[in-house]
Amino acid sequence: MHTSPLCIFGEVLFDHFPDGRQVLGGAPFNVAWHLQAFGADPRFVSAVGADAEGARVRAAMADWGMDTGALQTAPAHPTGRVEVSLERGEPSYDIVADCAYDHVRAASEPAPCGLLYHGTLALRHADARAALEAVRSAGVDQVFVDVNLRDPWWSREQTLALIGAADWAKLNHDELVLLDDADTDADTPLASRARAFLERHRLSGLLVTLGGDGALGLGVDTAPVHVAPQPAQEVIDTVGAGDAFAAVTILGLLQDWPLQATLERAQAFASRIVAQRGATAAEPELYQPFIERWGLTT
Repeated sequence: MHTSPLCIFGEVLFDHFPDGRQVLGGAPFNVAWHLQAFGADPRFVSAVGADAEGARVRAAMADWGMDTGALQTAPAHPTGRVEVSLERGEPSYDIVADCAYDHVRAASEPAPCGLLYHGTLALRHADARAALEAVRSAGVDQVFVDVNLRDPWWSREQTLALIGAADWAKLNHDELVLLDDADTDADTPLASRARAFLERHRLSGLLVTLGGDGALGLGVDTAPVHVAPQPAQEVIDTVGAGDAFAAVTILGLLQDWPLQATLERAQAFASRIVAQRGATAAEPELYQPFIERWGLTT
């Protein structure tokens, strides 16, 4: 198992619903939350505002046993938020700009990371991009980039550069097609398209999530592995399924699990998450069966 620090970089925010509910999340935060429960002790690098929501983030992290040492306060900016609205029953999302996580600062003496996870949304501002570069410059063994294309907060050039600088990348099928810069025939099988994308960007591994059809994963020296939920899978809330999948994939990289076992375990955990309301839960008993089944020590 890798023993160097695990670093998770990116947004933490609250989803604000029309009925007044506020749900704590953000893909990197969700990934860090799960990895903490599995005993990986991540260092979460982000920023919150000097406001009530920021205090709630700190309290939730402390209660869950997470290290808050790399969680900064950006006094001039509010804690991240997404305004959720409903039109004819369909949700739409306004990812509020200029929030605290956009202004995370580069540490004066950043510590090295064994594995660095980051997304793409949190890099929409120059401050955050500079902070991520400072983390990388301190020394990183592996980089895992989680692609999350949200208009208007992304560009093709920047996203492909981030993928090219990573060892592992995760994206969904639509994002793969959108970012594929080769003249690939529409009828090309997914596994072949994924292999060509991995080789073109010199990745060690690639994950393509497929919604209700599961996910496809492959490594530079590993045949494609497809995993899918059971046909009788109960689905209550799909929010956070991809974050759950990413968290266990990272756990597999840390534990040196074979790709087949890693993706099967990632799918099993993602299936458990979609069977509940919300992307995370402050319930150790949710994680305990997986900890025991996978032989983890926490």
